Amino acid sequence: MKPAVKPNNSNYSSGPCAKHPGFSLDELKDTPLGRSHRSTLGKSKLAESIERTKKTLDLPADYLVGIVPASDTGAFEMAMWSLLGPRGVDVLVWESFSQGWATDIQKQLKLKNVRVFEVAYGKLPELSQVNFENDVVFVWNGTTSGVKLPNGDWIPDDRAGLTLCDATSAIFAMEIPFHKLDVITYSWQKVLGGEAAHGILILSPRAVERLESYSPPWPLPKIFRMTKGGKLIEGIFKGSTINTPSMLANEDYLAALKWAESIGGLKGLIERSNANLAVWEDFVAKNDWIEFLAENKEIRSNTSVCFKVDLPEDKLKKLVKLLADEGVAYDCGSYRDAPPGLRFWCGATVEASDLEIVTQWLEWAYEEVK
Repeated sequence: MKPAVKPNNSNYSSGPCAKHPGFSLDELKDTPLGRSHRSTLGKSKLAESIERTKKTLDLPADYLVGIVPASDTGAFEMAMWSLLGPRGVDVLVWESFSQGWATDIQKQLKLKNVRVFEVAYGKLPELSQVNFENDVVFVWNGTTSGVKLPNGDWIPDDRAGLTLCDATSAIFAMEIPFHKLDVITYSWQKVLGGEAAHGILILSPRAVERLESYSPPWPLPKIFRMTKGGKLIEGIFKGSTINTPSMLANEDYLAALKWAESIGGLKGLIERSNANLAVWEDFVAKNDWIEFLAENKEIRSNTSVCFKVDLPEDKLKKLVKLLADEGVAYDCGSYRDAPPGLRFWCGATVEASDLEIVTQWLEWAYEEVK
């Protein structure tokens, strides 16, 4: 029978993601609108975002956090164009965004000593193949495949090259050994449900050493430049952004960080994402027409949860449309480059109680279209 109850929040996009529970525009009332981001007030607001980020993630004390342009894409491109070149590069590819980084390294930066380890959606490359004499580029979580790294045990502490990690749909939802990563990037619109346009760039001391000792042979756009006269521009990591940020988006990020603190910080965020995945694991176990794209539980994402469904593609599209038309699940189709299926965002801003309701609607919609 058609369910009678609808979820309180029907937004399941993998970016921008659902706002945190209880979100209100009143939380943004202290935004310094119309003020310069370089004013004392503006800088203090940006610095507060940096400090709250460090505290929430419990980053190593000597890691630097900067707010940079153009979301996670901008942050990661900034890192690749500034740091890669002096060593060979190993790239791990198991979905569309990691494929994009491999393409940029080979076709835009045109680096020669590059090895790409690529597998199909739903799988993870063999991590033992990686040579840590090289720089290593990878995502922690495959947003479009629902496959995550199981841990950081495969990354040695005494590596010679740098590790560059796009962590955008993993950070704040998964246990990440930050000391094994030299570059970490993400965007506000993922796990914490912030607004788009800005990225976060986190650098280890080893990454800073590379920046100050290596000048890439290609021109760097102004928004990528992190050094001047061979020295790091430290202001970037203290609230003096390279270009003009949105103070409204920054205030929204602060609101999300404060909400995270109210539910127990990083531990609470991870627990909520794991609880959301558990709802789907129970549902899949009871229904033989749906299964996870990531069959191996150890590498299954708890944020961008991807499914295969026993339906032809045309009926699958009808199912996705039916859920949206009923107002119970928006933006839950698989990514355009991924195999046909479903993708539900299950990060910490999603309520497990809403997912319980959505599974009832999904079962009804499947019966309607099959």
